[in-house]
Amino acid sequence: MSDRPTPVGALLRAAPPDRLPEVAAEHLRRHHGAGRVEVLLGDLTLTGLRPLLEPAGPAGDALAARCFGSQRPVVGDTSGSRYAYLPLSVWGERLGVLSVHTSLPAGAALTDQLSTVADELAVALRAAGAVTDRYRRATRLQRLTMAAELQWELLPGRSLGDERFLVAGQLEPAYAVFGDHFDWVLDGDRLTVTVLNGYGDGLDAAVLTTVAVNAMRNARRAGANIVEQAELASDALYARYGGAAHAATLLLEIDLVGGRVEAVDAGSPRAVIARERDFHPVTLEQQLPLGMFGDSRYETQRFLLEPGDRLLVVSDGVHAATPGGRAPYGESAMLAALRRTRLQPATEAVGTVMRGLRDYHAGTDPADDAVTVCLDWRR
Repeated sequence: MSDRPTPVGALLRAAPPDRLPEVAAEHLRRHHGAGRVEVLLGDLTLTGLRPLLEPAGPAGDALAARCFGSQRPVVGDTSGSRYAYLPLSVWGERLGVLSVHTSLPAGAALTDQLSTVADELAVALRAAGAVTDRYRRATRLQRLTMAAELQWELLPGRSLGDERFLVAGQLEPAYAVFGDHFDWVLDGDRLTVTVLNGYGDGLDAAVLTTVAVNAMRNARRAGANIVEQAELASDALYARYGGAAHAATLLLEIDLVGGRVEAVDAGSPRAVIARERDFHPVTLEQQLPLGMFGDSRYETQRFLLEPGDRLLVVSDGVHAATPGGRAPYGESAMLAALRRTRLQPATEAVGTVMRGLRDYHAGTDPADDAVTVCLDWRR
């Protein structure tokens, strides 16, 4: 009979979904000489890391933040023991950090072993989020509005990527967003991205956006192209609201091999390409927002990405923000913030742009909610 330990993946699959951190920690103590173990999850704003095993314990420190931002292990020695911070991520989506203090000798083999545990735990946490609220509670510092609950539940994730691309998005205000939203899906060499700005405020705007997003998903999953997606969503909104409410939407279908982009511009979201040190606004002919009129028909427009390009898409809560009568944020301040992201991955860049927007408001409350989506095409 083999005395080899049960693989951690098998242990996690057999565990109750709300006990995954404890199962991983016990495995690390038994087989990897671990002392203190902590599982840290990124909060809704991705500005802090919240502990799961000791909820009243300290939040993630600077080393954990470095691991989370770089998505690389951070290892070292302190007081005679080894520490390791391993990223918890799945298909480019950053969930958090696994922190391990161990008595085993440091080295590449130990880092690889701990990284394997982190990878298995990340996949399990991602799956378990649908059947337990434990992990969602840990990421919330306050209660969400009902509108925000709908929007967060509707999101595809916070980031997605592989060797070809990395895309990331952020909603603000995180705990009170209402009509703005983003969606994406990967199908072979085709990445579809949409950014929406639902008409109105509060729960009404969130419900409208929910109808629009699900109508586009329904069309897409039936094999429809982005024109048909826009038209079905527009018809669905018009049937429900009779033109009294609409969703300004930008739909993009990106060829991850050649960089060709097909776009349906149905309203206010704007796009800009950062290419080396230059910025190139994507100029598209705006068509009618979804749901404004019955039987609206749409056409595609095209532009091209080059290897290494960064594509930024923002809702009008970003580019058209004019706090205190200032010039719109999108005229120059947004580009200055985007310039500061040159050495950051897309997952960090969205936060930089949003922090720039908050600073631009100089302490005043935003008049609108906001979405930023950033795509790096690596090819």
